[in-house]
Amino acid sequence: MSEPVTSPEPVTSPEPVTARPESTRTGPGRLLVAVYGLFALSATARAGVQIATKFHHAPVAYLLSALAGVVYIIATVTLTNGSVTARRIAVLSCSVELVGVLAVGTWSIADKASFPDATVWSGYGSGYGFVPLVLPVFGLLWLRYWAKRAGSLRSGTAAGRRDQRGVRRSARADTAVSQPKPAMMLAR
Repeated sequence: MSEPVTSPEPVTSPEPVTARPESTRTGPGRLLVAVYGLFALSATARAGVQIATKFHHAPVAYLLSALAGVVYIIATVTLTNGSVTARRIAVLSCSVELVGVLAVGTWSIADKASFPDATVWSGYGSGYGFVPLVLPVFGLLWLRYWAKRAGSLRSGTAAGRRDQRGVRRSARADTAVSQPKPAMMLAR
């Protein structure tokens, strides 16, 4: 008779591993992504219908609405992805959006003849409760928060470094330990 074969026990690490969210789509970022997604869908659909049915009536306004839709799509996708590269693209997208809202908002107030129909960004987004004006500001603030968080975790500051017991260590203590001692001090 042969003995029953037992499977080896799973090996676990002695330190508990806590998963930190590394994505912009956590916490308040979920709401931000949802609002961007809603604006991406509505601006793109609105521009598509307007361009297909009455482009000759207000071509500038409809093309600007299409541009806004593309910017919202890019912001939605990059905020959802959350990688370092995606966050950089999201910063660019939110910045373009903010500049667009301010430029188109000013242009639409100064030259009403160019905008017989409103765009998402005309009047600084007044047709949408000024959400297009504040959305890129919140997006940029959220991305700034993540940039600082990622920087502190990479650079090993007190917020990100822990020793084997899970106790926080300062960057100053790390450099003091890692610097070599002069030969004269070792000879004593």
